[in-house]
Amino acid sequence: MSGGATTVAVVAVLAVLAAMAAAGRAWGTDEERGNRTAGRREVTYDGRALILDGARRMLFSGDMHYPRSTPEMWPDLIAKAKKGGLDVIQTYVFWNVHEPVQGQYNFEGRYDLVKFIREIHDQGLYVSLRIGPFVESEWKLGGLPFWLRGISNITLRCDNEPFKPISITNMSQNNCKQATNRYPVYHQSHMQKFVTKIVNLMKDERLFYPQGGPIIISQIENEYKLVEAAFHSKGPSYVQWAAAMAVNLHTGVPWMMWPNSPNKPALWTENWTSRYPVYGQDQRHRSAADLAFAVALFIARKKGSFVNYYMYHGGTNFGRFASSYVTTSYYDGAPLDEYDVFILNNLERNLATTEAFIGLPFRGFSAKPLHAHWQKPSICSIDDLYYLAFSPYTGHVFATESECVAFLINAQHGLRTAQVVQPLNHVDRWKIFKEPIPMAPRKIPHVGNQLCEHLSTTKDETDYLWYLAAYNYKRNGNDQLVLNIEAHAHILHAFINNDYLGNVHGSHDKPGDIVLKAPISLREGRNSISLLCVMVGSPVGLSGETNKIYKSEGSSRAEWAAIDKSMHLPLIWYKTRFDTPWGNDPVTLNLSSMGKGEVWINGESIGRYHIPRYFLKAGENLLVLMEEIGGDPLQITVNTMSVTRIYSSVSEFSTPSLLSREKHPAIHLRCQKGKHITDIEFASYGNPLEDCRKSGRNCLGSCHAEMSEFVVKNVNFSTSKATC
Repeated sequence: MSGGATTVAVVAVLAVLAAMAAAGRAWGTDEERGNRTAGRREVTYDGRALILDGARRMLFSGDMHYPRSTPEMWPDLIAKAKKGGLDVIQTYVFWNVHEPVQGQYNFEGRYDLVKFIREIHDQGLYVSLRIGPFVESEWKLGGLPFWLRGISNITLRCDNEPFKPISITNMSQNNCKQATNRYPVYHQSHMQKFVTKIVNLMKDERLFYPQGGPIIISQIENEYKLVEAAFHSKGPSYVQWAAAMAVNLHTGVPWMMWPNSPNKPALWTENWTSRYPVYGQDQRHRSAADLAFAVALFIARKKGSFVNYYMYHGGTNFGRFASSYVTTSYYDGAPLDEYDVFILNNLERNLATTEAFIGLPFRGFSAKPLHAHWQKPSICSIDDLYYLAFSPYTGHVFATESECVAFLINAQHGLRTAQVVQPLNHVDRWKIFKEPIPMAPRKIPHVGNQLCEHLSTTKDETDYLWYLAAYNYKRNGNDQLVLNIEAHAHILHAFINNDYLGNVHGSHDKPGDIVLKAPISLREGRNSISLLCVMVGSPVGLSGETNKIYKSEGSSRAEWAAIDKSMHLPLIWYKTRFDTPWGNDPVTLNLSSMGKGEVWINGESIGRYHIPRYFLKAGENLLVLMEEIGGDPLQITVNTMSVTRIYSSVSEFSTPSLLSREKHPAIHLRCQKGKHITDIEFASYGNPLEDCRKSGRNCLGSCHAEMSEFVVKNVNFSTSKATC
């Protein structure tokens, strides 16, 4: 996904409407196609929808990225997505986690792609696999491994031999035979080698749909239209090669890309549910009405048949994988929040339309029964649409010239709260390690008279790089000295003779040079200038990291000291221990008293927020925090997260109608695991004047029945707000 949009609303409108690569509807070789039988599982498509085993499907999908959670969380996340009404789980494949070193692959732990897809399959959902291998996703280097930068003469995502191979038709006939295939034959490149490895891995595990697996569609490349013009003539040729290369892998399922045509369906791969958080900015949540209306327009006007909510579970950017200025908490405003707490639940879809309008059979819309229900034309207004949209997946109302089509969904909405379970305010339980400030280049690996480029020097092993200089000063009267530094980094810290001068911080929306300009005082003779250059979005690489003092073994070797007066100072390591909270609620740290840095729990990097329970031990846990700017660790608390209030509503517009004698409309409220409803705070039979979730009893309308709450409590009926 692209990180350059300025508002969530714009992103929602401009999100990719991806379609199949130009490869024809059928898959496989002529022999494979000839051997098909009527009962064989297959995925095809026409201009209206994906076709699974001969039936068009209306599919609702949600993004979950396996590296952004733990394998222990996957079953519950997927189960909740299914309960939420999803048919498909979509994920990127992250090249730089799977091949961090050229030729050395990692598919273990959070990177076990096969285990993740199998879990999805076991729970009865499909998979949309976005192989890329460039994925954006606010992920470091867009998912491309750093070692690609060391390949001679390479240009990433472009028509050049190191990244993609050259066609044999451009080679001497003495070296190879003329290609006879529809598409040219290519030597394997770095990109092709990785894509082929992933495809073969999926084939070997029989995970593609025709093999009995859940993968019904794959993606090659990602949002290339945004950068294609920059590559001039080599952009279109690269796209054509990527499409041909992907199709020739014979996966048995279609590939999607940016281009579209009338014989290919409209697929919405990124319908944003919120905006990813960045340093220095408030979170931006997308309104329920905006999401609902966008989906309705896409289905009705664009003939859309596949809608993917990005993200459905955002998760955590563990370790060093967040991109520039992106926080470790990723899309915490998604329906499933960072902690696996269901903010939205019980998404029951009721399609009110005709088969002719959508062109799809009812049985293919969702796993739940569908109820056709026509509404009066009087509700087909934009105002009524916003009134009906109770959640990002609630009422969709869209009017055509001749008919009114209503998509009504009842959804539970939850309010998340944090509970302090352990304050870490005992000063004697904290220890500190002061990061040494280098002043002389004796142990510095690179010495020269010119500046080194940051990433090329660090090889992506750290986001911190020291620049040291010496200056011989001879006083000349009352000199007014100013240190002026311009840098391409994200943050710059300056020290003069080991004294902290200050820092300057860049921003996500205004990338470019940062300037630090400050008056200084120098002593007569030699002075040391130490500049710490920082890349934001990934953690540290200082002396403490080199010695791994965030792990038990490394911590035991470090010279820790009492806090004394070291709080609020920059470049300080803090260490303490805490007990594992009782119960099953998600665990987090409240770090509002700190500045910027990174946290390790028992040697695992968590960034700043979520602590997966899998990282915790039965007794005490080691917490090590590196603070870059300055803060007060005594204000840190260990918290648990839970949904303490849940909401939903039912009205005359619900399906089935309130006037129906056969079945009454209903809402079903559920607390998260281990909790139960203890109180009903509001229920009304009447016409509330505003959103009752915000104003409580103040939303009572003119015909409110005073006995409503009493009746609901006594008959154990559904309610509009309850406390867990």
